Amino acid sequence: MNETLEVIKRRRSIRKYKPEQIPDADLQAIMEAAIWAPSAINQQRWHFTVIQNKDLLNEITELAREVMKSGPEFFAKRAQDPNFSPFFHAPTVIVISGDAGARFIQLDCALAAQNILIAAESLGIGSCIMTSPEFFFSTEKGQALLKRLGVPEGYKHICTVTLGYMEGERPEPKPRRENTVTYLR
Repeated sequence: MNETLEVIKRRRSIRKYKPEQIPDADLQAIMEAAIWAPSAINQQRWHFTVIQNKDLLNEITELAREVMKSGPEFFAKRAQDPNFSPFFHAPTVIVISGDAGARFIQLDCALAAQNILIAAESLGIGSCIMTSPEFFFSTEKGQALLKRLGVPEGYKHICTVTLGYMEGERPEPKPRRENTVTYLR
């Protein structure tokens, strides 16, 4: 099997990270992979906010904790844990946003996120794609925070990707559903 297919099959969602930061050269390579993703009509109407500042990540964690405490029971319970981190304590977090008026922006951003995940795995860096931050970014305080994060006017949060070195064992692969492909020849 070729190397790309091996990387795709090996990648797992990592939810426990070492505090060690990833090297700048690796981060640049990962972000270059993101911007080379395909997009509808090649509009590239996405934006990537890379956060490595611990104080800012702690501020986002406190916002998430505040919002989640009054949310669904699952979220409220998680937010009460003193070790709670919406980003699993990852040292690097990428907020992916896109032009709210672009018709296929969710697909475009998902393709860029997939490139991030595969590029990170190829470099030995763990990752996890998340949509749950929408829960707190959609609040008034969350919207103000997105502006502070440099998200362009008219853009909205699409997803978030965590990056870092995995702590512990690599998760086992989950079984794949069968009968999901139909070939017509």
